[in-house]
Amino acid sequence: MTRLTGVDGADALAILGPDETALVRELDRTFAGWGLAAGASEISAPPLYPVGDLEKFDVYTNFPHLALVAGPLVTGEHAGKPVGGRFGAADLREAAYGLPHATCFGVYLYHEGTRVGRSTVVTLVNRCFRNEDHYGGLRRLAAFQMREIVALGTYEHTQRVIGEFTERIGEFGAALGLRLDKEAAVDPFFAAEGPRALLQRLAPVKHEFQHGGLAIASVNTHRNFFGERCDIRLGDTGEHAYTGCVAFGLERWLTVLTDLHDGDVRAALDAVVAVAERAS
Repeated sequence: MTRLTGVDGADALAILGPDETALVRELDRTFAGWGLAAGASEISAPPLYPVGDLEKFDVYTNFPHLALVAGPLVTGEHAGKPVGGRFGAADLREAAYGLPHATCFGVYLYHEGTRVGRSTVVTLVNRCFRNEDHYGGLRRLAAFQMREIVALGTYEHTQRVIGEFTERIGEFGAALGLRLDKEAAVDPFFAAEGPRALLQRLAPVKHEFQHGGLAIASVNTHRNFFGERCDIRLGDTGEHAYTGCVAFGLERWLTVLTDLHDGDVRAALDAVVAVAERAS
């Protein structure tokens, strides 16, 4: 692995070597396989979206501290060059694209204005980007890969999918020798006030699976938030669809498994392959 020094000298980015890449791909193949076995269709999403699309989800209201945006450089006689490894504000034109901090946004935008079945499942993997207050190797990166399995349809369907994968994540972790603690977490998709926020405080809608305090997977209940924002409706009733998702931070799985095997990436890969084969 090669670490790239970014803003303020932080190791915010990494280039994975061949063994690390092989382990990440095997993990992704495993998690994607879980989704496909559950009837998921797989889609591919771009690594950036129009800012207006992400704004539909209150990204810049609830997550301004994490947000990263992209815009073209000023050209012509006023064009500048980077100074100290960065461009200044005067060198940039308007930022019309946003870099997502979660993979599942692509699912809702793909289904925007459509009708879905009561038990729809979709899976995809994408790069996610976060402007963290600190970075820590593969444990916390500015750009990382996240595989998600997303349920759309009735509320009961989303809870059934989340329940099934909650159990599967626990079994997978145990088979690998990873102790995973399931912890309630706050995920402010909703405004700080209002009925959704109150419901979230009464019944947490996000749970993380943590190893040594590091979240490597999560399950999330969104209720009908994304269904309303993207006008995704149930095909039979016309009601706004409920959604929920299961997310896996691939580089985080890589680092905890490598640590578990005392830095031997190949041993970690062999363990994942063996567990996956026994489960198939």
